[in-house]
Amino acid sequence: MTDKELDEIGDKIIRVLKTIYDPEIPVDIYELGLIYDVFVSDEHDAKILMTLTSPNCPVAETLPVEVEEKIKTLKEINNCEVEITFDPTWTSEMMSEEAKLELGML
Repeated sequence: MTDKELDEIGDKIIRVLKTIYDPEIPVDIYELGLIYDVFVSDEHDAKILMTLTSPNCPVAETLPVEVEEKIKTLKEINNCEVEITFDPTWTSEMMSEEAKLELGML
């Protein structure tokens, strides 16, 4: 896979991630800073490293599944795995400027 193809797939994954919202905060999970990294293998498998706003997040069971399912809808992706980590712990400083503006924090 070329770097250009990888960049295009990465952009598509990010567009999909921006359609998934935290149900408690009206901002998408990408702009919230919940996505730490996106990997795509030469075999077109994706791995998403993400966190939650807290370990006790009420969507801890459903949000990762939603991410996996939506990423797998991309024709370029064969499979998707989501790994949840709490290192580093999510803080509001991880939000994008757009998210902070949306939430009235700027």
